[in-house]
Amino acid sequence: MSTPLIDALVERHGFSLVGEANVDAFLDAHEHSLLFFPGDADRLVESNDAAVIVAELMKPFDGRLAPALVEKASERALQRRFRFRTFPAFVFLRRRGYLGAITRLLDWQDYFTEIEAILACSPSEPPPFNLPESIAAHLRATGPDSHDHSGEVA
Repeated sequence: MSTPLIDALVERHGFSLVGEANVDAFLDAHEHSLLFFPGDADRLVESNDAAVIVAELMKPFDGRLAPALVEKASERALQRRFRFRTFPAFVFLRRRGYLGAITRLLDWQDYFTEIEAILACSPSEPPPFNLPESIAAHLRATGPDSHDHSGEVA
């Protein structure tokens, strides 16, 4: 579900709305992009906070970062592509090249430090998924044949 704060990113703040079908065209059109993945705003109180934060963050980065809201139907598929574990998330790219992600709420000034460091990076593959140790231990204990191997990431 979306909320008025999340919807306002497109309606009032001029964010593009992207999904699996058009994300590459959006990335190709911009030197640097920020993809905002709000996650399930019904379950995550941070989703609305992150929507307010990302709208304000774009002001000093205007012209340097092209912002886009990831449509709900494409969040999981694009999460797998960019390999982050938690929502809400801000994913930074140079064209289609992955630069980094912020997946937690930070102190205001820390955003600027993190974003500048991310934008200074060279594009790379997104980091591999690392299972939390409790899940990895369970998988080791129960054996590989007793689990779904569909590649789905929850």
